[in-house]
Amino acid sequence: MGEWTKRFGLEGKTALVTGATKGIGIEACKVLADAGADIAAVGRDAAGLKEVKAAIEANGRRCVAISADMSTADGPVKAAEEALKAFGVIDILVNNAGIALIEPLLDAKVADWDQTMAVNLRAPWLLAKTLAPSMIKQKRGKIINISSQAGVVGLEAHGAYAASKGGLNMLTKVMCVEWAKHNIQINSVCPTVILTPMGEQVWGQPEKGDPMKAKIPAARFGKPIEVADMILYLASSASDLVNGQDILIDGGYTAA
Repeated sequence: MGEWTKRFGLEGKTALVTGATKGIGIEACKVLADAGADIAAVGRDAAGLKEVKAAIEANGRRCVAISADMSTADGPVKAAEEALKAFGVIDILVNNAGIALIEPLLDAKVADWDQTMAVNLRAPWLLAKTLAPSMIKQKRGKIINISSQAGVVGLEAHGAYAASKGGLNMLTKVMCVEWAKHNIQINSVCPTVILTPMGEQVWGQPEKGDPMKAKIPAARFGKPIEVADMILYLASSASDLVNGQDILIDGGYTAA
């Protein structure tokens, strides 16, 4: 087995993944476990958590299924504390849970704005805030924030979503500035439309999806596994010099 496999391997590591029951989250759990990590899978769907746990354990890894609501202030903290109780330390945090409530700015509702900020921006901060002290103590850690292409360029009817993801990108940079000295790497992954259940809901109709595809040089949307493979890279020691970055997986959208 080549040395490169060790650089991308996660043997002996533990990872907490939010939004673990669907789309990018479930793919990330499977890919990280396949690379050797034990998984704390966080979500609200009991049946989905059972499915993830079974898939991880079938791969010979440990999995703790944690039910938590990322829209509350105590949900992220309790999820992180439960994962720490189970594993002692979390080496890799994947802030994947997110919501997209699509409305033009003039029609947007305060409740929807607040919920979007709570799930997409506040929850990642609270999870990192709870888990970072143990990472600092052991002098290593990886935090991977799943942001969006919409956090980098404007997108019609995505005001709250884009603001939350732009904020997440800046939170990533501040985490880097404060925690890089402790050998913690924090990066944002910014995908274009990915064909998750949420992606299908927003972009699945041809009249909505086809004009967006026409703006992407690759002329297609992404697959969850393509994001999960980037998460694996950022979770591994192969990426130890990559820090504070917004990494676009956009088929060339922002290059056009």
